[in-house]
Amino acid sequence: MAQLAGRGRTALVAVIGGALLLSGCGIGGSGRDRNDLHALLPESVRKAGVLTVGASFTAAPVVYRNDRNEPDGLDPHLAERLGQVLGVKLEFQDAGQFANVLPGLLAGKYDIAMSGITDTREREEGLDKEGKQANPGVDFVDYFMAGIGIAVDKGNPKGIVDIDHLCGRTVTVKKGTTHDDLALRQKPVCEHAGKPLTVMETDSDNASLDNLKGPADAFITDYPKAQYAAQTAGNGSLFEIGGPQLQPRPYGIALRKGDQALRDVLMRAMNRLITEGGYDDVLNDHGLSVGAIQNSVINGS
Repeated sequence: MAQLAGRGRTALVAVIGGALLLSGCGIGGSGRDRNDLHALLPESVRKAGVLTVGASFTAAPVVYRNDRNEPDGLDPHLAERLGQVLGVKLEFQDAGQFANVLPGLLAGKYDIAMSGITDTREREEGLDKEGKQANPGVDFVDYFMAGIGIAVDKGNPKGIVDIDHLCGRTVTVKKGTTHDDLALRQKPVCEHAGKPLTVMETDSDNASLDNLKGPADAFITDYPKAQYAAQTAGNGSLFEIGGPQLQPRPYGIALRKGDQALRDVLMRAMNRLITEGGYDDVLNDHGLSVGAIQNSVINGS
């Protein structure tokens, strides 16, 4: 897979797009094919030649830093292919914690956000956990399907295979995620059943995995991330996935509500990647073909 250059934690960490932007070969078809989508980009993006992308590098294999401190994973490599199709560079910026990604987008810190973000109605409409309006909401260009995975100790000694089995246990989740919301919604259910659920919130997947090595009985996360942890932690000797993938939902590239022109051209570019095969190549490189979609849509939750 392509290697992406990194330049630090809080400023620009990667410039992706590469020499193929100016050539007539490679993924994305001919120069003329790319130019038609390039012309549909907002004028400010065309003039800058850059789209800035907010992300949290805390979620292997979707978006993380490799051993050389470079951005790696599904999202950076799909973004690289999108840059080739659109004729612009995509520059990843580190938002720090995942919970900072969408607020940073809404505050105008970057043009789009691409960080394994699950497309939900609540995020589209800007609703908080109580269903009240918290912000203007965002639009999504969907590009991948991922359900919930429950990572547990090898051998699954507690027999945890679904959400109901979490009652009476200690679970760890990353703060600001849909899994955090799920665990907190499950707490009163478990209280009513007389089996209290303890929820340990963290800022990163690595911190949650550390909890799983210690006091936590389960780590609730996206299925690809649970699968990656099971395959790589302790060379596959520490964890496994308890039960099947649950409640599949789309990942989406997030945009501010006012950026419809950019949203629409990104959807067209993603569909071109899907049609021409570059999309499947990236998913296969990361062992994530199970989450492939047939076509990209807007706000598909």
